Amino acid sequence: MARVRNMMASMAFLAMLGLSAALVAGFLGTLHPAFDSFSHFRIHFAVLMALIALPLLATSFRLQAGVGLLLAVAAFASTLSTLPRLWPVQAAGDAEPGNETVYRLLQMNLRFNNPTPKKVLSLIGRTNPDVITLDEVSAMWATELGYIASAYPYRILCAYPNGVFGVALLSRRPFAVGTKPYCEPRGAMATATVDFGGIGVDVAAIHLSWPWPKEQYWQIGELTKTLTSLGETAIMAGDCNAVPWSAAVRRVASLGGLTVMPSAGPSWIHRTLPDFLRRYAGLPIDQVFSKGGVTILSSTRLEDTGSDHLPVMVEFSLKRDENKPVDEDTTATVSLIQPDMRG
Repeated sequence: MARVRNMMASMAFLAMLGLSAALVAGFLGTLHPAFDSFSHFRIHFAVLMALIALPLLATSFRLQAGVGLLLAVAAFASTLSTLPRLWPVQAAGDAEPGNETVYRLLQMNLRFNNPTPKKVLSLIGRTNPDVITLDEVSAMWATELGYIASAYPYRILCAYPNGVFGVALLSRRPFAVGTKPYCEPRGAMATATVDFGGIGVDVAAIHLSWPWPKEQYWQIGELTKTLTSLGETAIMAGDCNAVPWSAAVRRVASLGGLTVMPSAGPSWIHRTLPDFLRRYAGLPIDQVFSKGGVTILSSTRLEDTGSDHLPVMVEFSLKRDENKPVDEDTTATVSLIQPDMRG
C-alpha cells in the first residue's frame, strides 16, 4: 500500500512539474509566440496545479508542493486585473459618468455557419445597440444582415480570403462627413469614423487568427499600419483568439495606443461542450479596446445565439471636451460591401 501511495505521489509531482513549466512558459510570450500559446490556459493550469499541490503537502513532496502552490496562486493573481468583477466594469482612472449620453456597442462572433441566424437578428432588434462589431461574416451573413439594413444603414463588410472569417461594422449613427470606412486588405479589420452626437469616434472590428503555430503573430504585424492609424478617440472590439493577459493582446493594444477593457468573462469554448462550461471554464477571447475620450462603463455577456461565442454588450460614454466636434448637419451615408463577400 505504501508503495502505491509513493508511486501516486510521484506521478502527481511530475504532473505538477509539467504544469509549472507550462505556467512559466506562458509568461515568456514576448520572447516567442509559442510561449504565448501557453498563456491562454493560465487560469486552467493554475487551478489544476493547486488541486494537485494541496494533497502533496501531506507527502514527502511537501516542500515542492508548497512552492508549486505559491506559483499557482501568483499565476492566477496575474489575471485578476483583466477578469470580470462583481460590479460593472469601470475604466481605471475615469470619473463616474455624469450627464453624458450612454452608447452601446455589441460585439459578436456570428459563426460562419450558424444554424440559427434569426436568433442573432432578434437579439440585435431587442438590444438596439448603437454600433455592432461582427466576426466570421460569411456570404450567408452578408445576406442575413441585409434584413436589418434599414435599422443599420451605415455599414462596412470586409471579406476574408477564405470567404468565411470576414468582419463587419454596422451603425445606427452616421459615418462622419469627409471620412471613408476602410477594410484592411485581408479583411481582418474594418474601421469607420462614427458621428456620436457631434463627436467623431473611430470604431473598429477586428478578428485575429488562432495563436502559434497558426498565423496570429504575423497577422498582428500586418495590422500595424491599420492599428496605428486609429484616431485619438477610438473603440475597437472583436474576437482576438487571445486572452486579455496574453502578449498578443498587449501587442495589439500597444500598436493602437489602446487600453484593454477588463474582460466580460469567458466567451468561447468548443461548440461540442455545454454552455455552462463556456460561461465558467471557457476562454475570454472577445476583447474590447478603447482610448481617448471613450469611458467604458460596463460590459455584459448576453445569451447564446447559436455561435460558439457569447455576444458581449458594452456601454460607454464620451468626453466631449477631449474631442474635435463633427458638424452634425453634414454626415455621410455610407454602405460599403466588398463584392466577394456575397460569394
